[in-house]
Amino acid sequence: MTHWTLEWLALVEYELLLFAGVFLLVGSLDELVVDFSWAWLRLTGRAKSRRIERHELCNQELMGPAALFIPAWNEASVIGFTIAHALAAWPQKGLRVYVGCYANDLPTIEAVLRGAGGDPRLRLVVRDEIGPTTKADCLNRLYAALETDERRSGTRFRLILLQDAEDMVDPAALILMDRAVDDVEFVQLPVLPEPRPGRWVGNHYCDEFAEAHGKAMVVREAIGAALPGAGVGCGFARSMLARIDATGHGTGPFPVDSLTEDYELGMTIKAAGGRSQFMRVRGEDGRLVATRAYFPARIDRAVMQKARWLHGIALQGWDRLGWSSGPGEWWMRARDRRGPLSALVLFAGYALLVVAGMLWTGRLLDLAPPPRPTVLITALLAANFVGLAWRVTMRFAFTAREYGWAEGLRGILRIPLSNIIAIMAARRAVSAYAEWLRGAVSAWEKTDHDDHPVSGALQAVRVG
Repeated sequence: MTHWTLEWLALVEYELLLFAGVFLLVGSLDELVVDFSWAWLRLTGRAKSRRIERHELCNQELMGPAALFIPAWNEASVIGFTIAHALAAWPQKGLRVYVGCYANDLPTIEAVLRGAGGDPRLRLVVRDEIGPTTKADCLNRLYAALETDERRSGTRFRLILLQDAEDMVDPAALILMDRAVDDVEFVQLPVLPEPRPGRWVGNHYCDEFAEAHGKAMVVREAIGAALPGAGVGCGFARSMLARIDATGHGTGPFPVDSLTEDYELGMTIKAAGGRSQFMRVRGEDGRLVATRAYFPARIDRAVMQKARWLHGIALQGWDRLGWSSGPGEWWMRARDRRGPLSALVLFAGYALLVVAGMLWTGRLLDLAPPPRPTVLITALLAANFVGLAWRVTMRFAFTAREYGWAEGLRGILRIPLSNIIAIMAARRAVSAYAEWLRGAVSAWEKTDHDDHPVSGALQAVRVG
């Protein structure tokens, strides 16, 4: 390396330090406010998960008919297990399971019928259109089928639930959500990815959801901000979906031109004056009542899934939902939309490590003068080091809380992997957003699934 090259690298290092250091510090302070808000809620008892006896709820009857919507495309490998488990975990006669499929997806249709095992509560809705369309379009078709059934029977449903084709429901979840819609129009249960030995890509979701659904969502509800729908483990009052459908000219309550219709629906309910609840409840065994599933174990699938989330929430959401009034709501929407900027800052941070390594090598060979950090840089580095240590501690604490201390330690080691996936997903999301601005139609970029936690499901059904 020449002297000129090293001088140029030193300048790049300084600029990267300022850019990454300042924005990483801002992000750390933002998270610190969330952390202390959550801690205050815990100390005052407002964030404590209440306890239930699962066996007391599992066989209670519903207060009114409930419909479970499951949209499906190319899900033959998992959906049979999902339906069999849901029907067994939720034996209530008032439940009806609506599964949306496409005429050109016969393997999924066959898997749905096998999974139902002749249970009359299944309602298979087959689209004539060549699939896939979009997930929201499929959900709207299920909603139209429900309306048809209501007209034929003269009975109106009370509750509509959403799950994905790969999910494992909790036996107590149905009754909890059924009771909740007495007081609110939207209820969201936590989502807990199921860990698998050696699947570092899939297991990094455990760390992120444990912290997001153990802390951030709790704070979000406490400050009165809109709760985003996760698309699974959520229930809606039938009357609220009817109101939203009416404002959309009767085409269905799910926005077909949004990549994250579940997130947007939660925001829409808040804007319409609806009440929402994030429900954290634990059973007698200490296990959280939550939707569980295996998440993508391959990096390309994880990148595709997270890119869709970023595209729909951070980029499309800015255009479609704007900024609502009120500091709490503004804060939460800013957090929702920071993903692309966060990825850029992370990229700058990793680039800084590379440049610093090159300069360190040059100094080791006496080709470059030793560094002369300013007071500002020293303070910035110290603050970021403290922030990183705190973030690592919180990541361990929340992962260990749900999965045990060993998984908590592995969660620390997975932080760089999580960051790399975020950077790759942001690049893909920005590219897709640019195409969308040029007129590209939103498509159903679904995640492929090849495994299902059915063994754990069978154990959960036998509770009590």
